Amino acid sequence: MSDSFAPSPQTFGALAASMPGGAEHMNRVPYGAALGMKLVEVTSARATLSLPWREDLVGDPASGVLHGGVITALMDSACGIAVFAALTEMTAIATLDLRIDYLKPARPHATVYAACHCYKVTSTIAFIRGIAHQGDLDDPIAHCAATFMLGANRAGPARRPRATEGGAA
Repeated sequence: MSDSFAPSPQTFGALAASMPGGAEHMNRVPYGAALGMKLVEVTSARATLSLPWREDLVGDPASGVLHGGVITALMDSACGIAVFAALTEMTAIATLDLRIDYLKPARPHATVYAACHCYKVTSTIAFIRGIAHQGDLDDPIAHCAATFMLGANRAGPARRPRATEGGAA
């Protein structure tokens, strides 16, 4: 049995979104579910997630502004789903680099959206860019650039050399 499949010509993301329960399955990732993330849309190499405002996610109680780490998590998740949507074969992925520039605080009591696009895939790396907004792509609250490793679990665990009797390796 193979560890991968090729749903060609559809991408994995498009296939998952079109399958009965596919979008709901993506919404059941424990970390995203705990934060309240919802999958809004998956198309070829693109993903949009939403995160409704919740009081327990606020970073500054005086202003009601969401914590920046929550927006980071939303953008990282949307980037990862955009990578899956760009792939023609399922493989493990891992965030290598995620740079986020915060442009302004999110409005309190308003949903935040992360719209991400995987614009380049090589044999080992995927490149993604995205915007966090509250309903208007032309008025972003943050933008990101990310790279994800493809085949993240191909290598086995690192092995340490055995220590010799004298304690040296």
